[in-house]
Amino acid sequence: MILDRFRVVDQVAVVTGAGRGIGAASAVALAEAGADVVIAARTASDLDVVANRVEAAGRRAKVVTADLSDVDATAELARIAHDTFGRLDVVVNNVGGTYPRPFLETDTGFLEEAFHFNVATAHALTRAAVPLMTEGAVVNISSNMGRVSGRGFLAYGTAKAALAHYTELAAYDLAPRIRVNAIAVGSVATSALDIVLTNDELRERMSRATPLRRIGEAEDVAATVLFLASRAGAYITGKVLEVDGGLQAPNLDLGLPDL
Repeated sequence: MILDRFRVVDQVAVVTGAGRGIGAASAVALAEAGADVVIAARTASDLDVVANRVEAAGRRAKVVTADLSDVDATAELARIAHDTFGRLDVVVNNVGGTYPRPFLETDTGFLEEAFHFNVATAHALTRAAVPLMTEGAVVNISSNMGRVSGRGFLAYGTAKAALAHYTELAAYDLAPRIRVNAIAVGSVATSALDIVLTNDELRERMSRATPLRRIGEAEDVAATVLFLASRAGAYITGKVLEVDGGLQAPNLDLGLPDL
């Protein structure tokens, strides 16, 4: 059956930033498709909720509370997965993000911090995971801001563009044993968008500016993570899939004035 290609039965996945939003939804999706999951984030209480959902799906969860801006802590997740479950098949580099900031307030330190949190962390975990993976898949969570332009997103967009190209380069380095793909995510209803989700006018404005006329759900991205991680995506590597409601430009203008 074609649906069997979407199963990851008895595989082991690591998902960073798994306490909420896209990371949490991805961890649960992988568990529902048959994987055991190492879930990592800063907040233990958030991870406990996700672990309960993984276990309700009949799979095992290993909770790791860590500051994932520390590349050593992020890299360590690969060993934890292998030591806990005896194998490692899937890596989901979801941790990342950077707040918008006007151009003249974006100093080099802020730019370097964005690159570190969005790219260096992904590389640290992927590099640590590769020797432990017989074969498998890496899925990087990028953003549509890595390919479109909007004021205020210099650091974030540059870092996510770097992560997208990192994906393409790493895919060549790791083929044919390990596939590496990314998802360019649009506006998704997570805690990062709380200011929008709690403002009816802003939410409606963003929805109208999106061709599919809605803000995305975490499960929209999680389904794509599962596709790329499973045999359903077995002939895909080095690609960046756009899961953004059809956006060709930002759907929220921050209102920053001309300099």
